[in-house]
Amino acid sequence: MNDLEAGIGRDSVAVVIATCGRPELAGSLVRTLRDQTRPPDAIFVVACRDEDVAGFDKDQPGLTISLGRRGLPKQRNDGLTLAGGRFAYVVFFDDDFIPSRYWIETMVGLFEANPDLVSLTGTVLVDGIKTAGIPQKEAERLVQERDASPPGNKGFHDGFGPYGCNMAFRYSAIGDVAFDERLPLYGWLEDCDFGGQIKHRGRQARADALWGVHLGYKAARTRGVTLGYSQITNAVYLARKGTLSMRFLANIAVRNLLSNLLRALRPEPFIDRRGRLYGNVIALADIMRGRIRPERAAEL
Repeated sequence: MNDLEAGIGRDSVAVVIATCGRPELAGSLVRTLRDQTRPPDAIFVVACRDEDVAGFDKDQPGLTISLGRRGLPKQRNDGLTLAGGRFAYVVFFDDDFIPSRYWIETMVGLFEANPDLVSLTGTVLVDGIKTAGIPQKEAERLVQERDASPPGNKGFHDGFGPYGCNMAFRYSAIGDVAFDERLPLYGWLEDCDFGGQIKHRGRQARADALWGVHLGYKAARTRGVTLGYSQITNAVYLARKGTLSMRFLANIAVRNLLSNLLRALRPEPFIDRRGRLYGNVIALADIMRGRIRPERAAEL
């Protein structure tokens, strides 16, 4: 039995990367993980097709590639299944996230020093999801600069649930919890829901000592109408499920609806505001009819 089959020590780390349609980004992330000051013991790349992992070094030690179901919650669940509970910590990185080279080493140290922690998320230096996106070279430069001169403040911000582009969990706290597969495609709030399912098992925090840049790469992301539908329906669905507070979900849904409405006439060139607004309207109409079915987003 090899180390991977047996699990690798009490501080072992598995990284799960769900990807679809972005082989260059995913491949780059997998390569950079080798340069971590504390490399992961295992990397599980969960993709949809052979094209999603074109150019990968499939002989890289510790790397497992799986092809199968499409949809972020499904792919992350498949990654958890592959890891099989053999590791002390599991990290989820988006394929367009650039982590500090100290990310994994620091994460392990924080969990080891704080046994009540069940989840950690890092500080996103720049989040391209809110803009036209961050070029990879620029993101790498920003992370390298921060790595060279790390800030003195290394505190916790308690009560912060996980943010999907960079989040880590104590495996023993996960148990039978899974990402909700009723949230299709890109997911939308699947990370918050996952954190909400384990929030009573211990402390959740955002750490200043973990950082990186989220590129917010727009190719292969969800269509405007599909995302707009999920912005409303997923919030109502999760409110009924009870994993997140009504206030939190209402704030998110109303804020997105108002943003799409106000900016639909003069939308940003990198956001399909009209498509999102149309999806919002379809969702509201469904909700008024008593139809709370997040899966419908994949059918639009």
